[in-house]
Amino acid sequence: MSEPQASDDRTVLLVAHTGRKAAREAAQLLCSELADAGVALRLLDTEAAELGLDPAVPMECVPASADAAAGCELVVVLGGDGTILRGAELSRPTRTPLLGVNLGHVGFLAEAESDDLATTVRQVVHRQWTVEERLTVDIRVLSDGELLHGCWALNEASVEKAARQRMLEVLVEVDDRPLSRWSGDGVVCATPTGSTAYAFSAGGPVVWPDLAALLLVPLSAHALFARPLVVSPTSVVAVTLLRNQRGKAVLWCDGRRTYDLPPGARIEVRRGDPPVLLARLHQAPFTDRLVRKFGLPTAGWRGIHDPDA
Repeated sequence: MSEPQASDDRTVLLVAHTGRKAAREAAQLLCSELADAGVALRLLDTEAAELGLDPAVPMECVPASADAAAGCELVVVLGGDGTILRGAELSRPTRTPLLGVNLGHVGFLAEAESDDLATTVRQVVHRQWTVEERLTVDIRVLSDGELLHGCWALNEASVEKAARQRMLEVLVEVDDRPLSRWSGDGVVCATPTGSTAYAFSAGGPVVWPDLAALLLVPLSAHALFARPLVVSPTSVVAVTLLRNQRGKAVLWCDGRRTYDLPPGARIEVRRGDPPVLLARLHQAPFTDRLVRKFGLPTAGWRGIHDPDA
């Protein structure tokens, strides 16, 4: 972790789930408080009108492009994990720290909760955050050695069947060595950050986010050996679609960006560059976050941090 760099010219990019009343109300409060503190506001031009902000509050509107966060000290996101993933698409190109305020359900990527927004605003104003790097993955789709498509993901890249009634038959490799071949619904290639998302629901392990690794999780595979795997962060995982199958396949990146895969396509997943930077307001260990977000039972535990111990 590193401390944020101070600057006299302060700008924050705000990204919000405009379809939620709670997000619009939080945006109004946040923008008013930041403007009063002398922090310039930048909004996406597709969202500004829907947020119903005070017209007296000065703001800059920009398109949702790769340089939307250029010159900003933070990208603040109001919404659930889906909105935060959208914010990551804007923060990553300029390596701007991303601060998520949870207005969804679980909100694993969020650092703050909506019921403590006033404290969050104060911490933003006084630059009371640190920055944490989160590993990403870069994905290449090839056909007969030709690059067809390139993308990236913070949580996961998944190769899935496009039709419910058809299974996919794939060959999986790690570092150019064949690992196994199986039929099933597909494969999830996840980061430690994504280990609590799609990969978790598919039976994959929870991986602490400060561990550098890649996860490979089969989806409903019909095979003797089809266990979730954790491989080196320097490894390259490849999933090849067999040409003679009848089912169609699709590539999903973070459940947001999709690409249709031709028969015989080879999908390569490797550690991405750059990482996504997350702004941290609290230094609580990941174990506490896991317990809180999943509501894990810890009653009766007596340890050094237990006030009743």
